[in-house]
Amino acid sequence: MAIDTLEVASRARRRIAFRLLPLVVLMYLVCQIDRVNVAFANLRMSADLGFGDRVYGLGVAMFFVGYVLFEVPGTLVVERWSARKWLARILITWGLITILNGFIHTPRQFYFVRLLVGISEASFAPGIIVYLTHWFRESDRGKAIGCFYIGVPAASSLGAIIAGWLLGVHWVGIAGWRWLFILEGIPPIVLGAVALFYLTDWPRDACWLREDERDWITRELAAEMAAKKKVRNYSIGEAFRDWRISLLTLAWMLSLTAQLSSTYWLPTFMKRLSHLPDARVALLGALPGLLGIAGLVVNGWHSDKTGERRWHAVLPLIAAGTFFLLVLRTGGYYTIAVALISLAYAMFQCYQPVLWTMPTMILCESAAAASFGLINSVGQLGGFVGPYAVSYLNEKTGGVQAAFVFIGVTFFLSALVLSFVKIHSPVRGASVRMLPELAAEEV
Repeated sequence: MAIDTLEVASRARRRIAFRLLPLVVLMYLVCQIDRVNVAFANLRMSADLGFGDRVYGLGVAMFFVGYVLFEVPGTLVVERWSARKWLARILITWGLITILNGFIHTPRQFYFVRLLVGISEASFAPGIIVYLTHWFRESDRGKAIGCFYIGVPAASSLGAIIAGWLLGVHWVGIAGWRWLFILEGIPPIVLGAVALFYLTDWPRDACWLREDERDWITRELAAEMAAKKKVRNYSIGEAFRDWRISLLTLAWMLSLTAQLSSTYWLPTFMKRLSHLPDARVALLGALPGLLGIAGLVVNGWHSDKTGERRWHAVLPLIAAGTFFLLVLRTGGYYTIAVALISLAYAMFQCYQPVLWTMPTMILCESAAAASFGLINSVGQLGGFVGPYAVSYLNEKTGGVQAAFVFIGVTFFLSALVLSFVKIHSPVRGASVRMLPELAAEEV
């Protein structure tokens, strides 16, 4: 009977992964393309509209004001109401507002639209992570979240290719950077409609799973939750006061300060370092994403295999900070500088999925969902601080070297904070312990 249970487990895990992960990855891919398209559009947008670095930096930062305000409530909606309906709503509204971004003319319009995009997208990423906890056991979450985060580097590569093509067009009297927003706002609207009919909120509702598969994953997840509750059943307020959650929040904020500074300024950095045409600069932006895809999958898989989380998150951050500081020693060789920036970007991608497995090792149910929202919402303040800080440093110093120091040191600070987080999972190996029990029940 134990062998039969292993066979059911294998079938269920495989069917869930193939059913959910492709759409989740595609959704996040589109999300990230729409989030960073402003970085590529800025190769022409600021010049066309007369925006300085400060205007662009503040516009990027406004996205995170709206994002932070609605993050925690959104994740609770996913946990307590319906992930399927909430994620579909997010996709459709941000798609419509992204299209609106293609018709701006003034700084105030730019700020307002970016604020609306942030409000509409709030809770999307942590909401999906909460959704994945409804379907994947703790021992599988590193791989599942790693697959989900493939959307980030893939968006960097695909977005760069699309931008490289669209920036050179001028259809019906509309500039290419405007078409970038207009055309990239359509896919999330379509995906929102698909998600509404394709996703399933909970395993118990999955008619596409066999009955024995539904029973197996439901009992596995229930056993994990019971194990955590025996250690301590946190309320939302207690979760917010847990020092480990506070450290995770601070580490995420620092890492996002560094990463989003580089993400939204990456094409501009490459342009100023290389002096290449806009289309070629946009294509260079594909390199970091390709490296990131490989890195995050391997790191997430190895973290699941070993059961170790902390150093699988800390070491990539140290590497990212080191690569950014080494850019200062490239002596004007832009190819080396671009390679180092690309490696730093890849290291950050390695870190992300591992970090997001850590809260679920402490918390469960609504406390975990709210903590996802708390960590991500406070962390997104880094998206406000970082890009604007870079714009200030660029204008103050007349170069990009100070920005590289700022980004590198901030990565180091994030690694330092995260190194103090010690988590021992109460459910590690729960799936193995459950098998004899399930077998006994079947007998």
